[in-house]
Amino acid sequence: MKTVTMRVDDSIYDMIKLAADGQRRNLSNFIEFATMQYLTSSQFVGMDEMNEILQDFKKGKYTIV
Repeated sequence: MKTVTMRVDDSIYDMIKLAADGQRRNLSNFIEFATMQYLTSSQFVGMDEMNEILQDFKKGKYTIV
C-alpha cells in the first residue's frame, strides 16, 4: 500500500469531506472509492462498445498508435 500526499483547495476539500461523511467513509477510503468509480466508468468501455470499435478497426477506421 502506498501513501499519497496531495494539495487541494479548501472548497474542494470541504466537498470531498462532505461526500465521505455522507457515505460514512473516512477521507482516504472515499478518495480511493471515488477514484476507482471514475476510472472504471470513464476509462473503460463495455463489451458492446468494444465489439463496435473492433469492427470499425477491421474496416480501417482506426489506427493503433
